Amino acid sequence: MNRVLIGTAGIPLEAEPRTSSGGVKKLSELGLDCMELEFVRSVQMQEKAARELRALCEEIKIELTVHAPYYINLNSKEQEKVEASKARILKAARIGWLAGAKSLTFHAGYYHGDDHELVWEKVKQELTEVRRILDDEGNRIRLCPETTGAPSQFGTVEEITRLSAEIPGVYPCIDFSHLHARTQGAVNTYEEICEVLEYVGKELGRSALDHLHMHLSGIEYGPKGERQHLALTESDMNYKAVLQALIDFDVGGWLICESPILEEDALLLKHEYTQITNNIKGGTTNG
Repeated sequence: MNRVLIGTAGIPLEAEPRTSSGGVKKLSELGLDCMELEFVRSVQMQEKAARELRALCEEIKIELTVHAPYYINLNSKEQEKVEASKARILKAARIGWLAGAKSLTFHAGYYHGDDHELVWEKVKQELTEVRRILDDEGNRIRLCPETTGAPSQFGTVEEITRLSAEIPGVYPCIDFSHLHARTQGAVNTYEEICEVLEYVGKELGRSALDHLHMHLSGIEYGPKGERQHLALTESDMNYKAVLQALIDFDVGGWLICESPILEEDALLLKHEYTQITNNIKGGTTNG
């Protein structure tokens, strides 16, 4: 049976010192499994610090993922912005790889009113180039474009999965909260979440579900989609259904909690996940 590793999007709130090293040590103390390096503003970590973090994570058995900067748009009308976007992905991937991160996620771009098929082709072209550069460098970090939380953003399950099917070394990042917000309240039942996982497995094969990069938190949304992340218990996000579906589909990988109360909600997810798996081993289910 696969195991989902559960952790936080960035340094836990209780961590002292407020460094990546302090963060992974706190996660280890709490019994959590992984941390996402949040390079969402810029990549500040230096190579020496990345190598030191890798050694520490290997010692205390904490895995890392990476979130690249928000300022990425592979469908910009201005080619210099596209090039800057690719440079940001590459920088995050290089430092993440040195730190031992397994997977890197990012928001790929915006439609800007363009035909969605043409946008997909543009994103594929640019992302193929990024993957080629990293492969030439011997960098095998997984590139995982993320499902996005607003209809104006490129990033449906179908778009992300299709990219993953056509570009070797590219995989989906499934943000369940974004899917819920993007559809203004759908993708929140056990059956709907199972449909997402079934689709990914069918299109990409069993291995995609064995190492799946995922995000989950509470979320506030409106007519234009995502507004902000919320604590799990302050939202309508059906996180128990997500966890049940992950277990029933034998999903492995990294489940990153983006809640405002980072480690508190990550521990809630870990507790619920463990409870469901123990019930299954004991011959019962949560229904």
